[in-house]
Amino acid sequence: MLPEIITEIPGPNSRALAENLRKYESRNITYVSNDFPIFWDRAKDTNVWDVDENRFLDLTSAFAVSSLGHSCPELISAFNEQSKHLMHGMGDVHPTAQKVNLCKKLSSITFERWTGNKAKTILNSSGSESIESALKTATLATGKHGVISFEGCYHGTGFGSLSAGAMPRFKDPFIKQLSDFGNIVPYGNHGLDQVRDTLLNESIGAIIVEPILGRGGKVVPENDFLPSLRALCDEHKALLIIDEIYTGLNRTGKLFACEHSDVIPDIICLGKALSGGFPISACIGKATIMDHWPESDGEAIHTSTFLGHPGGCAMALASLEIHSNPEISSEVTHKGNRFKELLKNIKAATKGSVRGMGLMLGLEIIDHNGKPNGPLASKIIPSALKSGLITLADGPGGHVIAFAPPFTISEEEMLFSAQWLERELMTSS
Repeated sequence: MLPEIITEIPGPNSRALAENLRKYESRNITYVSNDFPIFWDRAKDTNVWDVDENRFLDLTSAFAVSSLGHSCPELISAFNEQSKHLMHGMGDVHPTAQKVNLCKKLSSITFERWTGNKAKTILNSSGSESIESALKTATLATGKHGVISFEGCYHGTGFGSLSAGAMPRFKDPFIKQLSDFGNIVPYGNHGLDQVRDTLLNESIGAIIVEPILGRGGKVVPENDFLPSLRALCDEHKALLIIDEIYTGLNRTGKLFACEHSDVIPDIICLGKALSGGFPISACIGKATIMDHWPESDGEAIHTSTFLGHPGGCAMALASLEIHSNPEISSEVTHKGNRFKELLKNIKAATKGSVRGMGLMLGLEIIDHNGKPNGPLASKIIPSALKSGLITLADGPGGHVIAFAPPFTISEEEMLFSAQWLERELMTSS
């Protein structure tokens, strides 16, 4: 459904909650101003209702989590059914059958499907943790601690993932506490020479890469970028870690974005849409690589309290069953092409390039000299909220309006969003 006309944003209930939040939550976490945020109350498909009963069109899928639509019935049913029996297990001591089933399913849809060989998995609670699991695995498998990563890439905010990350905003305040194992090079083909040179350093054991930049601005690299990284890893006996936390599970029109380039990683990291709403992520690797971890002697050297949570596993299994249907990929490709076309047709002097693939798109906002215009993009976000649209800004300068809507988005909703954005940009030009 299209958003309703909203007379007051934030409404009185949201404002009251924001006032209390400022008193009791670390002030770094939630941005609070006179016109931001709203407080969510419930959601269905592409729509979100706030605590003041305003209805919004969500163009974010709540950080690309609710790909199958908010309140997906199959996912709710899976969690509810599991919760009747068991709400929590002992993931690395006395686990549940759901954990076994999920690890088996993740093997079947990744390396078994690609190579016919089994994969092994480390389950986690967040995307950042799955990245750190992959980095630890690479060190154990290669005996080398160095990692190559790319400008504009975002891999999370844990200390390990920050060390491999490339966004100064998140990294710089803690630089003295971070390890220096990360080697950052330009993203895309123009960085390949630097990748080659860096791989001559005998300490490099892995390359970690997003197949499409997410928070970095929805940048799609050249078609031969990932294949080139694969070849370089093979040549130098380094591991290729592909971060599909954002791009995975049909977001780009294929089950995994690396499949657009026919590239098989050594390790793949998943999160966000994996469960469609429960904190769970996975680091999945070739069994021969994962078996460099020592067998547990009763005390795991990498674990967490909620590892293999039964509710999360149940939701992930239900989610993967839906995502495995090839019709989902076709639907995302069709809708993504249509949405991209609508965005490209916007007529405004401040509209730059349209980026992305599938339903992972970005519209660059520029000034009259063609330069990134982060301040204008920052004004568009709260203005969109007042018109009932929930969206975010990406890119190093915050100048890319991001679109990652639920796959349930309709033609009418895409058209409304593009037309609203065109009016907004024309007004601000």
